[in-house]
Amino acid sequence: MPDLSGTVASGLAEYYEMVAEPVHKWVDPIAQEHLRRRPHPYGNSAGHLLLHLTGKLNYYIGARIAQTGYVRDRDREFNETQQKPKEQVLQEFDRTIAMVVATLRRQSPEDWMIAYSAEREPTAKNHFTIFLRCAGHAYHHVGQIIFLSKELAPETRKKATSS
Repeated sequence: MPDLSGTVASGLAEYYEMVAEPVHKWVDPIAQEHLRRRPHPYGNSAGHLLLHLTGKLNYYIGARIAQTGYVRDRDREFNETQQKPKEQVLQEFDRTIAMVVATLRRQSPEDWMIAYSAEREPTAKNHFTIFLRCAGHAYHHVGQIIFLSKELAPETRKKATSS
């Protein structure tokens, strides 16, 4: 009989890894000077969305489940003015995904139902729910990053769709 806990952990871990793939595919071609550009008067930049995903996952999963000690500054995720190199932002995102995957793989059958609470997250009552909600939220922002990449660099579409 398959182990449900292991199946859930593996499935979610693979999903988070799958989320990271298009991030690189679509952010790599964006020029450093365009990473924080907002091509529309509404919405966010690709760079700010990456900071947001990194911050959200580091807080909701890292600090609250893995006990990493991460302290979140959500406003900075959307308003950061310091232009970190794109490679650094992507490396921080990759380390965060690796932390999430490692935390998922450490979940025991009992861990999924451990009570959960966090600032700005009143409805996730257990570990399973926060892992699931964060996965969906991350993929939502990946879609926005793809759209922004196409807006910022039309040649990006050619490079990304041909690979």
